[in-house]
Amino acid sequence: MKKASDCTEILVGKAASMDGSTIVARNEDGYGPINPIKFVVHAAQDQTNTSYTSVTTGVTVPLPDHAYRYTATPQADQNDGRYEEAGINELNVGMSATETTATNARVLGYDPLVHDGIDEEAMVTLVLPYIKSAKEGVERLGALIEKYGTGESNSIAFNDHDDIWILETAGGHHWGAMRLPEDTYAIVPNQTIVQELDLSDTDNYLGATDLADFIEKYHLNPNPGHFNFREIFGTQNEADAFYNTPRTWYGQQLFNPEIEQQPTAQNMPMFRQPSKKIAIEDVQFFLSSHYNGTPYDPFGTFASGDEREQKRYRSIAMDRNQCSSILQIRNDVPAAQAAIQWIAMGFFAYAPYVPFFTNIDDTPVDYRNTTATVALDNVYWLSKTLSVLIEPHWHEFAETVNAYRDGCQSYARGQVAAADEAISGDVTEFLTKANATTAGEISKRTHELFDSLVKQGLMLSQTTWEKGQNL
Repeated sequence: MKKASDCTEILVGKAASMDGSTIVARNEDGYGPINPIKFVVHAAQDQTNTSYTSVTTGVTVPLPDHAYRYTATPQADQNDGRYEEAGINELNVGMSATETTATNARVLGYDPLVHDGIDEEAMVTLVLPYIKSAKEGVERLGALIEKYGTGESNSIAFNDHDDIWILETAGGHHWGAMRLPEDTYAIVPNQTIVQELDLSDTDNYLGATDLADFIEKYHLNPNPGHFNFREIFGTQNEADAFYNTPRTWYGQQLFNPEIEQQPTAQNMPMFRQPSKKIAIEDVQFFLSSHYNGTPYDPFGTFASGDEREQKRYRSIAMDRNQCSSILQIRNDVPAAQAAIQWIAMGFFAYAPYVPFFTNIDDTPVDYRNTTATVALDNVYWLSKTLSVLIEPHWHEFAETVNAYRDGCQSYARGQVAAADEAISGDVTEFLTKANATTAGEISKRTHELFDSLVKQGLMLSQTTWEKGQNL
């Protein structure tokens, strides 16, 4: 099971999205191709004198007396921790945790990582059930990191109906955060990306209580007169140039094609205003992409270069994909139905995104019954098995797979619109049933795709030999 994740994230402010939603979206990638994930919902509960103990670090943290209902995508085998990763609570606050980053060696000399604190495994569990806004999420997590420390460098994102906040850790006990300008988007690879911080402007920036003093005491700022969080705490090295910045480059190529940049550039801005508004489908395409239409596409499309170029940069869609969540808080419908968590499992170049309203009291059985062993009755393993079939024959199957994904997306869009129009009675009950119908139909289509590809694949054997053709 994973101890940390190398992921890819995209944030879209409400004035940059096509329908006025705030969007926080991330691919959860493991260090290997297998880490079974399930989708669950936790009921609200009162809990006096309760605490949470992490099985990964041993830290014990007292919990508030009331926990709000929230969705989550934990790992199926929780012997080494929950890793709840992404979800939305009943107050329509989303949280995605985490995007693994790196703190530079100079800073770690003065504030080393700790091994008995708050790590990725516990962050969603300790924060999401207890917050009323995105900013409050930053404040709660930041306080926990200052008190208990952390053993990892991470980026964590929060959204509510108005705002998106991103918090980045720096060493064992320090952190900085900013509110994303609402008319912009940001691509977050495995790299510290927050740039200028103005800690006097608490409407838009926050940081550890001693952040400025810590920087001054140890002479950490290479550019006095500017408070650039990335320059002070982050890394800009060869590994970033080939593993991280190409993903930012590709995202910014998609949403600002008029701007010329190099994939390995270290000076790309954290956020940009898109040349046109960004839709959910654009977010899905980015998270499912592999440098499509460039020489760096490992699938070797018509625009691809040689094999060395195709494998030059770390892809976004890859075998380590486990679960992708798009946390969408809408502003054009009542709050009771405004929050949707779009979920794809497996290898996202092949998998559809399924929209789940989060005002629910249950999730479909094939999303929550994920097992440690391969079983085609759950969505995680069905998607993973499909990737084994598809990847060796991508060019033969691409048309079929893309038609399947497009059909699922059109169906999903229609189902969300139909639910919005028909909603009545007990809203939670209604939306739980609506989710089951949508997910059930897409699972049915996925099994049909599986049947079709197995039959097509049997015709593609390298040992096919027909007597009439060869004698």
